Amino acid sequence: MIAEVMADAGTRMDRAVEAAKDDFATVRTGRANPQMFQKILVDYYGTPTPLAQLASLNNAEARTLVVTPYDKSALKAIEQAIRDMPNLGANPTNDGNLVRVTLPELTQERRKEYVKIVRTKGEDAKVHVRGIRRKAKDDLDALKSEIGEDEISRADKELDSLTRAHVDAIDDALKRKEAELLEV
Repeated sequence: MIAEVMADAGTRMDRAVEAAKDDFATVRTGRANPQMFQKILVDYYGTPTPLAQLASLNNAEARTLVVTPYDKSALKAIEQAIRDMPNLGANPTNDGNLVRVTLPELTQERRKEYVKIVRTKGEDAKVHVRGIRRKAKDDLDALKSEIGEDEISRADKELDSLTRAHVDAIDDALKRKEAELLEV
């Protein structure tokens, strides 16, 4: 029973750390990266559809990304979705076949804004990991009547170390992203 609770908590925490890393990747640095566009939803025939399902994304140059839609009728919608994306500052141009997205040079002020955004995302991920810990703790406490107190306290310590390891992993990813953002 305890092993199941711990395994479930570990798996969910691993997914939370991966989600945080993916979230960090959506914040732009100095160069164009197709991962920045993963969260863009395009209004495709009235349905919000992820951009990656509608088009291929390729790096043409360091600050230019080429978006080639599978369906040419979605060009205007893709262009509008990219233009409306907050915190991107991109200016897409449509030539009738594809959309070129040129990202402007980052100023020091803009870099600091992005660091704040990334820190907020990191804190949200840590709160999520702690929420998983709290649920696992409640599950362990529910087992007190079936299992001895010693086993529960050992599991609590193990859960704390598991939580600490995942929070540290989020902090490490956050530090790498901050360094990447502040690099000129």
